[in-house]
Amino acid sequence: MSADPLVVGVDFGTLSGRAVVVRVADGAELGSAVFEYPHGVLDETLPASGRALPPDWALQVPADYVGVLRTAVPAALADAGADPAAVVGIATDFTACTMVPATADGTPLCELPEFEAEPHAYVKLWKHHSAQPQADRINELARTRGEKWLPRYGGLISSEWEFAKGLEVFEEAPDVYAAMRHWVEAADWIVWQLSGVYVRNACTAGYKGILQDGQYPSRDFLRELAPGFESFVADKLEHPLGALGSRAGGLTAEAAAWTGLPEGIAVAVGNVDAHVTAPAANAVEPGQMVAIMGTSTCHVMNGAELHEVPGMCGVVDGGIVPGLWGYEAGQSGVGDIFGWFVEHFAHDGHEQLTRLAARQEIGEHGLVALDWHSGNRSVLVDHELSGVIVGQTLATRPEDVYRALLEATAFGTRKIVETFGEAGVPVTELIIAGGLMKNALLMQIYADVTNLPLSVIGSGQGPALGSAIHAAVAAGAHPDIRAAAAAMGSVQRAVYQPVPAHVTAYDELYAEYTTLHDYFGRGANDVMHRLAARRRAVAKGRS
Repeated sequence: MSADPLVVGVDFGTLSGRAVVVRVADGAELGSAVFEYPHGVLDETLPASGRALPPDWALQVPADYVGVLRTAVPAALADAGADPAAVVGIATDFTACTMVPATADGTPLCELPEFEAEPHAYVKLWKHHSAQPQADRINELARTRGEKWLPRYGGLISSEWEFAKGLEVFEEAPDVYAAMRHWVEAADWIVWQLSGVYVRNACTAGYKGILQDGQYPSRDFLRELAPGFESFVADKLEHPLGALGSRAGGLTAEAAAWTGLPEGIAVAVGNVDAHVTAPAANAVEPGQMVAIMGTSTCHVMNGAELHEVPGMCGVVDGGIVPGLWGYEAGQSGVGDIFGWFVEHFAHDGHEQLTRLAARQEIGEHGLVALDWHSGNRSVLVDHELSGVIVGQTLATRPEDVYRALLEATAFGTRKIVETFGEAGVPVTELIIAGGLMKNALLMQIYADVTNLPLSVIGSGQGPALGSAIHAAVAAGAHPDIRAAAAAMGSVQRAVYQPVPAHVTAYDELYAEYTTLHDYFGRGANDVMHRLAARRRAVAKGRS
């Protein structure tokens, strides 16, 4: 057994949580374990009552998150053969914006008998998109009033974020809203369970909670938005902030019993899965965009200056590392689009479809797709947009559509990269993290479409490693995030290079993508919104 100091990083994803045991000195990953959420994503019915959920809902059960602490952390320690006494800190990251309505002591409302059959009492997962009407009203009022915070979010607040989801609860479930003392990011709720201390992390507060220059949207704004909602910040949201990499508290006796870790070790302030991954990829300087590619993709990067980028998810001073502006953008659907197609329309599986698709010349399938099956996060910020595939014939094969979907997500990333560059935040390197980096065809497509060298993170567990880096800083084992990233981060530079002939061919297809993108996404034809409204109306009529 090693006597070297160790830390534990825990990454809470959309379907599972992963724990990794990491050596502080060099970032070596000694052991890991995964716990699949027993309830997964609730998007059809509630577990307690079988109550049907409307379209665009995505909920979770918070007890599943505690299951990760009880199961994956001890299993990772066993896998590492590690002495728990050598562990000096633990840190976590979470999907965002994932919200927990809780009582004053942190009990999720869905765990109270009176609310177990109420959908609004459950965790609203990041991809819960039914608050789009509330987001639309927030955006319209902010534009009308000239709110100075709106440009910091690319001119649009997302339905995924804290205020839209909170307003949805206020308007649709007033009893839940009244019982809710804290509207808590899951990133902070899990730290609360570990340390017994509720600390609001600066990352989600800035990116998802509209906290800019020390202020949230004003009471006047909230009152005009919805009378009675003016006290939302003061009564439900506002709470002391913790800086990234700082110590939230010590591990409680109860959490020590769950995890098998020593009581009192450092518990780091919470963070977002994408943002912790940047230090894990040693991408802490301007121009280095990290794309964390899984069910969705989140793009994060640092900039030396503040710029307003249309359609970005946000820009926060010190949002990734201190001293730089942290930028975020993203795509709501990537891996889950590929998974949807394989599950419902093809039976060969991802590997076989990838092999068949790799044999094709660029454009051979005759297709162009829009990657909006889960809506568009950046740069249109509209979750009522939907997927499109143009060019299908009776000769179209599954591998043709599969490749077109791969390419569509790459086009979506290029749209984000170009928008950042046009706004004065140039991207010089694209670094890939997440499970999809294992697909070499997909990686080469991204290099060719973006005409950028693609680096890949050296870890297959980027967010968990990033959390471990923050745990090391919180424990005082490294002086700051930059130093910890230099010692513990890992990246392989320029693994995929754009092929000039491929770049030229994809430029032509990207022009077609852009035409479709603007036609359906910028108001020329609002058919997607009309179809979404019709679907909601039919579903409401059945309920």
